[in-house]
Amino acid sequence: MNALAHGGGHAAPPGVDPALVVPLVLVGVYLAGVVRERRAGRPWSPWRTAAFGTGTLLLGVGLALPAHDLVGHMGQHLLLGMLAPLGLVLGAPGTLALRTLDRSAGRAAIRWLGHPVPRLLAHPVTGLLLTVGGLWVLYLTPLYRASLDQPAVHHLLQLHFLLSGYLFTWSIAGPDPGPHRPRVPVRLVVVGVAVVGHAALAQLLYAGLLVDVPATVGELRAGATIMYYGGDLAEILLALALLATWRPEARPRAEQPVSVRAASVPR
Repeated sequence: MNALAHGGGHAAPPGVDPALVVPLVLVGVYLAGVVRERRAGRPWSPWRTAAFGTGTLLLGVGLALPAHDLVGHMGQHLLLGMLAPLGLVLGAPGTLALRTLDRSAGRAAIRWLGHPVPRLLAHPVTGLLLTVGGLWVLYLTPLYRASLDQPAVHHLLQLHFLLSGYLFTWSIAGPDPGPHRPRVPVRLVVVGVAVVGHAALAQLLYAGLLVDVPATVGELRAGATIMYYGGDLAEILLALALLATWRPEARPRAEQPVSVRAASVPR
């Protein structure tokens, strides 16, 4: 059963699998930008292209994964909310977009990054609340139960997994320009809090305490195991990505406004 046909017996229409549409569109737009860059004589890292391609592949697998029980649902969360966003973010799609846009549009995008709302959304703590906090709300309230019977709720959860996971990953280890990211030690602490939050929720699921999840004991334990170990793996990869992509800021530029710093798009 396709994840996009999940719930209430709603079947996907024949033809192209809807789960493939989103990743195919994403990779198509990305590759078009890469081709444009190469035609303009500007190099683009094949590692970034490979990372983005891996992210879209994991996204497609996550969308196509059957999610009619807690085990499938947890695997889908791991792919859509943690592993796929890591690949997508490391592909630096924002940098690619800024390099392919005309100058006026690029400057407008950079100015927008300096506004208070984007700065708040781009903070790692915001991403932490949306990802880990969202999971606590999902499993400790009737929301997960509602997603089993209402396809619209299920699809919104999929979208939340992907967008919040991308935002959190980007705020921690994104190579794209970002407005006033906290220093690396602060971001590592936030990743550590995410590990603790996932682990504590996994323990509650395993024990069946406080959670509102209609599942057998075996399903609860299997789903909790996926969350515990899969979440640890994804967050270790995120921390490694942060250390691998981190570049120290030059001291003389510390007082420059965000528009100047963000305009220094990595090549």
